[in-house]
Amino acid sequence: MGQPVINQVNWVGLKTLYMKEVRRFFKVQTQTIWAPAITTLLFLVIFTIALGRGGREVLGVNFATFVAPGLIVMGMMQNAFANASFSFLSGKVQGTIIDFLMPPLSELELLLAMTAAAVTRGILVGFALALAMMLWPEVSLSMAHPWAVVWFGLMGAYFLSLLGFLSSIWAEKFDHNAAVTNFVIAPLSLLSGTFYVIDNLSPIFQTISRFNPFFYVISGFRFGFLGASDIGDTNMAVLHSAIGLGVLNVVLSIVTYRVLRSGWKLKS
Repeated sequence: MGQPVINQVNWVGLKTLYMKEVRRFFKVQTQTIWAPAITTLLFLVIFTIALGRGGREVLGVNFATFVAPGLIVMGMMQNAFANASFSFLSGKVQGTIIDFLMPPLSELELLLAMTAAAVTRGILVGFALALAMMLWPEVSLSMAHPWAVVWFGLMGAYFLSLLGFLSSIWAEKFDHNAAVTNFVIAPLSLLSGTFYVIDNLSPIFQTISRFNPFFYVISGFRFGFLGASDIGDTNMAVLHSAIGLGVLNVVLSIVTYRVLRSGWKLKS
């Protein structure tokens, strides 16, 4: 009997797949990191010019400072989704999915490597956005609660990486993935309080907004910078949202793992 090379966790394989995914998007960083950052920055410029005139303040700060954190985390989430939804789907379309399924990696290791790479891209886009927005004269990115910035940023990117991974398993062609992006992810992102506080909405739309998990990510992330949010009147409401988001990610992780392990739409 030989000695097992891989005992419990294939750390070498997990790291290799993670680095492969990071190098894949980093080779085209102009398209995967800087272009999304510039595109999202244009939202700041346009909305600041259109709505930020006359010294308008929201949550006690000028409009540009209010909207900047929401745009940063929105860019992080959208790019985490884009990265996680691409690799598996391209493998299915090109017939190279076997390169993911045959190596000695468990389903959990495969899931961790893919989502970690997607979160890494989201973080890099967030840093690029923050760097660009710091050059905008009306934006202040001083942090009131760093823990909220870190927690909601990571949990938001991880949440979207799981959704992207599920989308890539379900989709059979790029049109399917584009449909999820355009008809689910984009509307939920833009209608989540990125450019406004939900107190300005009618009661029925406030209720609808509170069922949108993107709202809690964006408002919680903004709370980390401003020390104020429209989640609730107390800091405890933000803490409850942070715990709820963590629970949601745990549940979605289990669902994604079970779908991946079942081989649905992956193994014939």
